[in-house]
Amino acid sequence: MIRRQCNILKSNSFFLFGARGTGKTTLLNDQFPPTEALRIDLLDPSVFGQLQANPSLLQPMIEPAKLGNRSVIIDEVQRVPSLLDFVHLFIERDKMVFGLTGSSARKLRRGAANLLAGRAFVYKLLPLLADELQKSFILNDALEWGTLPSIWNTTDRKVRSLYLQSYAETYLKEEIIAEQIIRNPPPFRRFLQVAAQMSGKLINYTKVAADCSTDPSNVKNYFQILDDTLLGFFLEPFHESIRKRQSKSPKFYFIDTGISRALAGLLDVPPRPGTSQYGDLFEAFVINQIRTTLEYSQTQFQLSYLRTKDDAEIDLIIERGGRPRILVEIKSSTHIRPEEFSTLKKFCADMKGSVALCLYNGEIEMQVENVRCLPWRVGIKELMEIT
Repeated sequence: MIRRQCNILKSNSFFLFGARGTGKTTLLNDQFPPTEALRIDLLDPSVFGQLQANPSLLQPMIEPAKLGNRSVIIDEVQRVPSLLDFVHLFIERDKMVFGLTGSSARKLRRGAANLLAGRAFVYKLLPLLADELQKSFILNDALEWGTLPSIWNTTDRKVRSLYLQSYAETYLKEEIIAEQIIRNPPPFRRFLQVAAQMSGKLINYTKVAADCSTDPSNVKNYFQILDDTLLGFFLEPFHESIRKRQSKSPKFYFIDTGISRALAGLLDVPPRPGTSQYGDLFEAFVINQIRTTLEYSQTQFQLSYLRTKDDAEIDLIIERGGRPRILVEIKSSTHIRPEEFSTLKKFCADMKGSVALCLYNGEIEMQVENVRCLPWRVGIKELMEIT
């Protein structure tokens, strides 16, 4: 059993959001066994049909939990948003605790659903961390196949490939369309492949739109859908001014290298150390590991990148109020030369009070003037201590 670092407070109602396949059901089965919680699964056609037709049926369904002083878990609550009005009532009137899972809050927000006005905490579950996999973690496997839990239940390459292909086809392409988030499927299907191929790159909406035979406004909406459904996230450009920060192009990263490689059609092309593909995957993987670790720490943070007009770049900037700003450079090589830190050293000197870290794929810790160079797993732990 893989122990997840997403710790849910049992005494308060909560939303648990996460893309399909991240392990929401497994996590809640572990933390809320049947003796502690009644489960209602809206992926069950019979249950879904009854509650969609008559949401008030939720009351007799949860009566055993109320009598037994148990919590109630409702899986995929966005499928019947009107249930949240009844959940709100039961929380207020009967002091019941509800756990509400879903693949995104997008459909809830668009339907003006009752989001419980702060009465439910919000958690996100993301693909597995290296520290969660512990001794079974293998970096090259993580870069090639990603870290969705089902991938690590097998070592069979064919099974892993079929799982990711199925994930891409049935979930990313069909389910999003079935939920009526997308009304015109062909451009969106083309967009998914293009977006996966440019994961971690600056977004050029006009160019992507031309590649997908659609309008740039549609492409912006497509990227927002991936962000809202927790399949990826924007990495905004850094600037001291919020206004100027919004005027530059963001990057977009998928939450998992396996998902992006499946969508890009690259599962038959193993990443080779020393290639640009390997470097891009390593960067995306480490950024996701950092983002997930910070997310589970349940403290506020903001991530960005910095690129100057002459293409000097910092891969990741971490900001948390009142604490040192952290500048992170990520390198997939196993050996680092001190001269490679020139950009990082300069920016660290310019941004007073900042801390500079280079996370790389080697094993030796080094200090080069104002830059600490650390093995990436050690560096992420160090980062959490700094922040």
